[in-house]
Amino acid sequence: MYPAVSHTFILREVLALRQRSIELEVASINDPSAYMLTAEERGEEQQTFYVKRQGVAGASAMAARMALRQPARLVRGLRRALQLSGPGLKRRSLYVFYWLEALILLDWMRRQRLTHLHVHFATPASTVALILASMAPITFSMTVHGPDEFYDVPGYNLAEKVEAALFVVCISFFARSQLMKITGQAQWSKLEVARLGVDESHFAPTPPRAQSEPLEILCVGRMVPAKGQRILLEAVTRLVEEGRSVRLRFIGDGPDRAALEQLAATRSIAGHISFEGSVNQEKIRAFYARADVFALPSFAEGIPVVLMEAMAMEIPCVSTHIHGIPELIRHGVDGLLVAPSDVDGLCQAFRTLMDEPHLRQSLGRAGRARVQAEYDLPRSVDRLAAIFHHRLGVAQ
Repeated sequence: MYPAVSHTFILREVLALRQRSIELEVASINDPSAYMLTAEERGEEQQTFYVKRQGVAGASAMAARMALRQPARLVRGLRRALQLSGPGLKRRSLYVFYWLEALILLDWMRRQRLTHLHVHFATPASTVALILASMAPITFSMTVHGPDEFYDVPGYNLAEKVEAALFVVCISFFARSQLMKITGQAQWSKLEVARLGVDESHFAPTPPRAQSEPLEILCVGRMVPAKGQRILLEAVTRLVEEGRSVRLRFIGDGPDRAALEQLAATRSIAGHISFEGSVNQEKIRAFYARADVFALPSFAEGIPVVLMEAMAMEIPCVSTHIHGIPELIRHGVDGLLVAPSDVDGLCQAFRTLMDEPHLRQSLGRAGRARVQAEYDLPRSVDRLAAIFHHRLGVAQ
């Protein structure tokens, strides 16, 4: 989905690449959530091609034209889709839909005279690209974030995608290592590391709150089990029971929201918890500005952009030492890291930050310096543009 409230970094990347005179067109499988769009995002929506908007009629028309002009390619694409799907009627049916989406996308690319397709995420959108590449002389590449596809390599056809891709952009060395694990060494030269980044001038620090209590803890992310939000609620419950003055604010939505609200009510801490729902980029800075601590106790992550945003605003961060996060946060230097699922460790991190305001300040300043040095958006996009230049011959 593009634009998407949880994937604003893709929008920033697209705009920054265009500023560097790289010509690109954007296609999205799904329509965006219009009610959440900023004015800037609405402008992007108007110039984005949406595959599912074409419907069954669009896919049927494309299939009919290819059947008349290039029947062998049509059959080759369907055969490839069924090979990738594996057994099972439900999964085969799903891959037939991916094949139809590939037909629609291929038709659009031909009309736009596009010869290379770059896809964000090694999930179903890149499956569509993999099928498309089997039907036409079009190359594709992808940006791999993880971690979902690393847990189900066959289900996401991850090895096949790496082997068929012209190159692969990994957002972390951890992601690169996972692709090395599943592919032969002959594929390793395809794997490029280009970190995501944030505009540190947009996420500039604000003056600290005059009121020191309660401690405002902010958590931004989809409400799904992998984000560890239930562990966060358990930690806040313990702090409240200890008599600590604390408030937890959740930004985001998702399938776990109702259960989290129920858990807060069951623990009798509902008065200390606020569920704000999804917030777009025009409003998120105001929530960052009110936060004393940013918490993301995830069980599985790539390198979350929300951590970069919070660090850029000099908010001390507490997260988990999993996957790519230690590449961003060095424990005790740029933030605090605890073991995933460790409620005791999470509580202790919060106690330390509550009792040592000078540590909060020093970690906040160090976090911003870390983002400026390694995860600044212009630096990140320069790296990505250099990869496109090297791999595709795109003019600099």
